[in-house]
Amino acid sequence: MQAARRITLLDGGTGRELLRLGAPFRQPEWSALALIEGPEFVTRVHARYIEAGADLITTNSYAVVPFHIGAARFERDGHALAELSGRLARAAADAAARPVRVAGSLPPVCGSYRPDLFDAAVARPVLQTLVHALQPYVDLWLAETVGSRAEMVLISEVVAGTGKPWWVSYTLTDAAASAAPTLRSGEPVGPAVTDAAARGARAVLFNCSQPEVMGAAVAAARQALDVRRVPGSAHVPIGVYANAFPPQSASAAANDELNGVRTDLGPVEYLDWVRRWLDDGAEIVGGCCGVGPEHIALMRASLT
Repeated sequence: MQAARRITLLDGGTGRELLRLGAPFRQPEWSALALIEGPEFVTRVHARYIEAGADLITTNSYAVVPFHIGAARFERDGHALAELSGRLARAAADAAARPVRVAGSLPPVCGSYRPDLFDAAVARPVLQTLVHALQPYVDLWLAETVGSRAEMVLISEVVAGTGKPWWVSYTLTDAAASAAPTLRSGEPVGPAVTDAAARGARAVLFNCSQPEVMGAAVAAARQALDVRRVPGSAHVPIGVYANAFPPQSASAAANDELNGVRTDLGPVEYLDWVRRWLDDGAEIVGGCCGVGPEHIALMRASLT
């Protein structure tokens, strides 16, 4: 079945890989600190994922938001840092011996895992800054770790008119695998997926949640899209890139502190989950926090 479909392989987590390579890294700046003090490390991370076999790499712009670098620094340097993240990713992709696309990372501005803190009036100008800075360098937009339908709607508005396709990636409640899958806002997956497709999302993914909750979300998304689809309408692929974190509480905010990483999600174990997602109907796979180049390389070898 896998050989009959074109599987797109994403990269893995950036922050943990920067840390592992010895890049400048601390909270609250997180992965943005490497842009400020050691951009060569960002280039190395992109190159490692390309070497591992990724078809698409993501700009290191996730932490280029006031939540991480502070409001004053964002006002002063946000555009330049986001532009640098795009330029570094584009250069790495263009240097590859095969076609590699670049996705412009658009993060949850008001804090990951905290859709309750979302404020469209605050988030809109930040997202507009990121989009303007990244526009010359990216092939598509990837709205990551989106916790609510309201966040998705805002991003669809901000990227409208850029001339580039956009993907949305929702983050899920780390509930028991038997529970109905929901966004971290508590909203059900099905309507969130069809709403995104109706607004023009070219792909719908799930990220920065535990592997155990992804399969049910893929199934719910596939069912919702199949029900919605009319003859001749565009196919909307589904993707997954899980994290390697333990379950997160409702009050947690991703990367406001350095979370531990599970020991049972090495490359072999993670590949087992990837195979399940592909069987469930996923067509785009990769990794989020704690999933590194060695995971992507094994995935590439198994999918070739």
